[in-house]
Amino acid sequence: MKILALESSAIACSVCLTEDAELIAQSYENSGLTHSRTLLPMAEELLKNCGVSLAEVDVIAVAAGPGSFTGLRIGVSAAKGLGWALEKPCAKVSTLEAMAWNLAFWPGELCCVMDARRKQVYNARFHSDGEAPTRLCPDRAISLEELGEEIKNSGQRQILVGDGAQLCYNRFSEMGLNACLPPPHLRYQSAWGVARSALEQARSGALITAGELTPEYHRLSQAERERMEREQAIKITEGE
Repeated sequence: MKILALESSAIACSVCLTEDAELIAQSYENSGLTHSRTLLPMAEELLKNCGVSLAEVDVIAVAAGPGSFTGLRIGVSAAKGLGWALEKPCAKVSTLEAMAWNLAFWPGELCCVMDARRKQVYNARFHSDGEAPTRLCPDRAISLEELGEEIKNSGQRQILVGDGAQLCYNRFSEMGLNACLPPPHLRYQSAWGVARSALEQARSGALITAGELTPEYHRLSQAERERMEREQAIKITEGE
């Protein structure tokens, strides 16, 4: 089964092609250019270099969230377009679960974290047996303090992965918690993790259509939060 995976949930973006669990090729870019300019050209060039046509791809996979609102919209829109045009099934992959697959060879508890600002992180925790991650909690937005207390209660060493890993490592160190950081090249999102998670969905019959593909933000956007705050302020003023 050939899987084309797209990852644009954060600053960097990547694309990969896999045959079942084997990585055929991967392209990664962190140039500062918007993903709308880089993602699809990367996919086109990668397939061309591999001698594989889009028609030969069996599944279109994408990191659907959490992550950057703009990045997720670009990635999901690209995947929807490809899925619709090619009439291919799609895999809607958790960005956090994809990151766990990158460290699945490392036995222990994996704490996947993305900086969500406002003293929060997007987080999901997993346990790995050295081959595959098992989910311990759902994807969520959680404060650093709440996550730290949860980790403290677990009593287990945490392997931190994601762009929020350093942030959490600093805070956990202050709290006296046992945590470690993988090397940078294993710490961040990659399309291979998306493809590996998508393979599990394919095996379990959990693939969806392009029409069903939507982003999972897990939190309101800043514009939506500010609008709600203004509306609440108006209600309070009118009540007075």
